[in-house]
Amino acid sequence: MTDFHYSVDTDGVATIAWDIANKSMNVLSLEGLGELEAHIDAALADDAVRGVILTSGKADFAGGMDLNVIAKMKEMAGDQPEKGLFDGIMSMHRTLRKIERAGMDPKSLKGGKPIVAALPGTALGIGLEIPLACHRIIAADNPKAKIGLPEIMVGIFPGAGGTTRLARKLGAMGAAPFLLEGKLSEPKKAKAAGIIDEVVPGDELLARARDWVLGAKDADLVKLWDAKGYKMPGGAPYHPAGFMTFVGASAMINGKTQGVYPAAKALLSAVYEGALVPFDTALKIEARWFTHVLMNPSSAAMIRSLFINKEALEKGANRPAVDDAKVRKLGVLGAGMMGAGIAYVAANAGIEVVLIDAAQEAAEKGKAHAEGVLDKGMKRGKVSEAKKAEVLDRITPTTDYAALKGCDLVIEAVFEDPKIKAEVTAKSEAAIPADAIFATNTSTLPISDLAKASKRPEQFIGIHFFSPVDKMLLVEIIKGRETEDRAVAKALDFVRQIRKTPIVVNDARFFYANRCIIPYINEGMRLVREGVAPALVENAAKLMGMPLGPLQLVDETSLDLGAKIARATRAAMGDDYADGEVDDVVFWMVAQGRLGRKANAGFYEYDEKGKRTGLWAALAEKFPQANAQPDLITVQHRLMFVQALEAVRALEQGVLTDIREGDVGAILGWGFAPWSGGPFSWLDMLGAGFAVEVCDRLEADCGVRFRTPQMLRDMADAGRGFYESKVGTDRAA
Repeated sequence: MTDFHYSVDTDGVATIAWDIANKSMNVLSLEGLGELEAHIDAALADDAVRGVILTSGKADFAGGMDLNVIAKMKEMAGDQPEKGLFDGIMSMHRTLRKIERAGMDPKSLKGGKPIVAALPGTALGIGLEIPLACHRIIAADNPKAKIGLPEIMVGIFPGAGGTTRLARKLGAMGAAPFLLEGKLSEPKKAKAAGIIDEVVPGDELLARARDWVLGAKDADLVKLWDAKGYKMPGGAPYHPAGFMTFVGASAMINGKTQGVYPAAKALLSAVYEGALVPFDTALKIEARWFTHVLMNPSSAAMIRSLFINKEALEKGANRPAVDDAKVRKLGVLGAGMMGAGIAYVAANAGIEVVLIDAAQEAAEKGKAHAEGVLDKGMKRGKVSEAKKAEVLDRITPTTDYAALKGCDLVIEAVFEDPKIKAEVTAKSEAAIPADAIFATNTSTLPISDLAKASKRPEQFIGIHFFSPVDKMLLVEIIKGRETEDRAVAKALDFVRQIRKTPIVVNDARFFYANRCIIPYINEGMRLVREGVAPALVENAAKLMGMPLGPLQLVDETSLDLGAKIARATRAAMGDDYADGEVDDVVFWMVAQGRLGRKANAGFYEYDEKGKRTGLWAALAEKFPQANAQPDLITVQHRLMFVQALEAVRALEQGVLTDIREGDVGAILGWGFAPWSGGPFSWLDMLGAGFAVEVCDRLEADCGVRFRTPQMLRDMADAGRGFYESKVGTDRAA
């Protein structure tokens, strides 16, 4: 295997081109790191070499580190995984420091060979950390390129020197958006921020890099932090201004993370402590904090769910083995918010769309939604006038079902009324090709029942989008009893075309996401009815990493929708219906006209602009707060386990067939505590034995909704976890 290719021209300029065969994007492996170091050694040892250009043989520079390397480091270290990680990280530091010093005399800082990074496109993670160790970074003027350090988004932080170098280059305040938020920038903005040094036309990139190498002086090679008299921009922690920066940063991090995301706090600690010592010692401190984060089970769970598993699902881990089924022409029935959103994301992905509604005015309004989204993109500089026109030209608003001719996929997004859905199903099937796939965007109605209106139930499937469609990353694909593999493949390929993450589940009431999120909302309202302070309910959830408390979430989704779902569920379940206590709260709130955010009145109060101003104080008049409040852990266990147990039941009943889909779907679909990696990762983190103990106690205190599923009890008895048991995860990606 050759990841890096080495050559030297007649003027003594060596080029190291990163170009991994059979991969669209370069990622760094341990073997690749060894190759890079060997080429650097060769260049530094060769008297004929005057300097080095580090670039890529691909359109992009690199997408980061192969995160499976972390697992390899742990495995190679045997019973001392933390030592294996620390040693592995320090070996990266040594390689990058070798690039940085480039053979210069350690005292005079002279005699080094210039090394320039020439970035043709995207440079992320280690793909930016390596250039930060070079003496100059030149990027091609490629507006599609993304430059940054997104590690924080998957539960780690830049641990190959990126944290220390960027903080010393920009100062703690300047580096904060790129380190703590994972902000990505196109080249010109990265230059304006001080991350890179030059932006040149793409066809001049290598020539400019070569010219710089040949003209570089000793002083051009000395990094700011290696130069005598270096002072951190904005002030070090012992400087008055720097001290205030770190105090503010600590408060901000704790406010945003609620203390449940270890990487952010570790990153700030690495920057703070590193700023107090010489650069090489700071790298050691960074390595120690990085090892600390990697040994935290939260980090491993987030990497697994938000990177490895998410990527596997997006690449088709559970796709049936049938021919390519990309969508060429899409029909969307219903131009309301959901239908309009679906039409936009499809058109934006290059798919021709026919958008149908009962009235032409409504269909035009649906297309106008796409125009509104594109206009917002133009204001942010993300969308050009030409791009806007191109996307809008792909959407045809109409009332004529004959326009569906040639569509290979149709998605209905009309009212949640089986009769209306049956009508549009029949109308569209009369116009579309016999082999076209028909999908419903229902969020609650059983797919198999809706498929009865179709002449081709084997080609009928559920494609459940989450609102707002253009922002939510997850799409839930639901197989009916008669749905065949070709329909599943079509749905999966479509979701991948629009660059979202799919999960595939089998048909059952509320499918997967809603069957887990509804109990969470209901438990919040149960607690209020029992006299638990609403503020305790909301903050208990947020302190567990839930993005929204259950009361805020029901306000966002609207209480009258909750009442509608409750009535329909009660009618369907009869005597098995167990949420009467919740209905007491929901129906009373609706009767008071408190429907949630849309009415500017719900569990929260709102100002005239719709901004929350606080919890509704009068709620206590109907549901008085108890003198003795439960402890925080009890409330958190109720809110978390009620979701996690429903996820286990979905797996046990075959609605879910793969725990990867359960974890990724939970985080992307309704925000299940991302730090945990999802409900199955969370239960594994707790340990099945402890989880069963908690559930048994909650069942005794609160009722059968906390009864331990047999699958979880069996795992506790066997001393195993879900991922150890590999439930559905052994399928090839």
